[in-house]
Amino acid sequence: MILTKCLTLIWLSLLTVCAGRTLHPLPGKGCQGAKLPIQTSRPYNIAHRGSNGEIPEETAAAYLRAIEEGADFIETDVLSTKDGVLICFHDVILDETTNVASHKEFADRNRTYEVQGFNITGFFTFNFTLKELKKLRTKQRYSFRDQQYNGMYPIITFEEFINIARDAPRVVGIYPEIKNPVLMNQHVKWPCGKRFEDKVVETLKKYGYGGSYLSKKWLKRPLFIQSFAPSSLVYISDLTDSPKVLLIDDVTVLTEDTNQTYAEITSDMYFNYIKQYVVGIGPWKDTVVPVSNSYIQAPTDLVKRAHAHNLQVHPYTYRNENEFLHLNFSQDPYKEYEYWINEIGVDGLFTDFTGSLHNYQEWTSPLSETSKSPRQLLTQIASLVLPYAKA
Repeated sequence: MILTKCLTLIWLSLLTVCAGRTLHPLPGKGCQGAKLPIQTSRPYNIAHRGSNGEIPEETAAAYLRAIEEGADFIETDVLSTKDGVLICFHDVILDETTNVASHKEFADRNRTYEVQGFNITGFFTFNFTLKELKKLRTKQRYSFRDQQYNGMYPIITFEEFINIARDAPRVVGIYPEIKNPVLMNQHVKWPCGKRFEDKVVETLKKYGYGGSYLSKKWLKRPLFIQSFAPSSLVYISDLTDSPKVLLIDDVTVLTEDTNQTYAEITSDMYFNYIKQYVVGIGPWKDTVVPVSNSYIQAPTDLVKRAHAHNLQVHPYTYRNENEFLHLNFSQDPYKEYEYWINEIGVDGLFTDFTGSLHNYQEWTSPLSETSKSPRQLLTQIASLVLPYAKA
C-alpha cells in the first residue's frame, strides 16, 4: 500500500515536472491567506491581450488562462463605447475579431474615419453603446490559431478586466494601454470636459491602483500604463504617480499626437526629456533588432541607450508560430526567449503565449526549484519517497 501511494506521488510529480510550470489555481479557487507577491527578479511575463495565442484576445477567458499559466502582468487595450464606458479591445473597429457583420441590426453603423493619417472603414467601437457591444461575440484573429472558442465570449469592460486581476490567487499586475487617445477624444465626450485619459486614471484609482514603481502600494497592485502617444503619458503624470511606458512603433511611423517619427523619440535627447515621465519603453522588437528576409540582423543600440537613461525595455510581440519566428531561431520559441533575455537584456516581454515564456523562465531561472532538469527533480523526489516505499 505504501509503495502504491509513493508511486502515485512520483507520477503526479512527474506530471508537474513535464508541465514545466507551477500550476496556479484559477482566480477564486483555493486562495487562502496572503497572496504570493509578484516576482521582480527576472524579466516580466506580460500576457499580450491575455493568452491570446490560445483563446480570442482580450476576453475574460484569455486573461484567466494567462493567469493560470503564470503571467506576471495581463495586458489590455482600452477604448471607449459611445456612452463613455471603457472597454478592453485592440482595434478601433470591430470587424476583425467579432461577429459584428452577422448582426444585421447594426449594418448601418459602418463608417469611414481618418485614423492616424489613414482612412479606415468599419464598425467603430465608439458608435456602439456598451449594451449593444455586449450582444457581440469575439473570434480568433488568426486563421491558423484554435478556432473552437469563436462566438463564445463577449467583449469585457475595463472594470471587469481589473477585477480579473484583483481576484487572482496571487498578485497579478495589469498593463493597460491608453489606445488611440486622439481618436477617442474626438468622438467621445465625457461630462465636465473630461478627457479619455482622465477616465482611465479615474478608473484605476477607483480600484486602488497607484504608487511609484516598486513602492509598497505598487507591489500590492502592480501597474504599468502604456501608450504610443507621448503627450497622453505626460498629461497623466499630473494625475498619477503610477509607472508609465512609452510604446515605440517602426521608426518611420509618425506618432498620433506629436507628428514626430519614432526615430526622433528614441534619440538620446528625447530620452532625456521623456524619462521625467516614464520608467520605460515598449518597442516593436524589429525596431530593436532589424529583420531582413526573415533573419534577424545585428541589434541596434536602442536597449543599451534606454538602459543608460535608466529606462526599462519591454518589447512586443513574442509569438510561437512559424509565421512569426525568425529563421535564426530554428522555429523554436525558447531560442527566441533565450536570445532576447540573455543577449539583448530586456526587462519584460509581451507574449501571446504566456505558458511558453513561463516554462522557459521556470526551467532556466537559478532562483526557481523548477530550473533543475526533470532528471534532477525526479532524482530528488525519489530520494524523498523511496525510503518509505522500502519500509
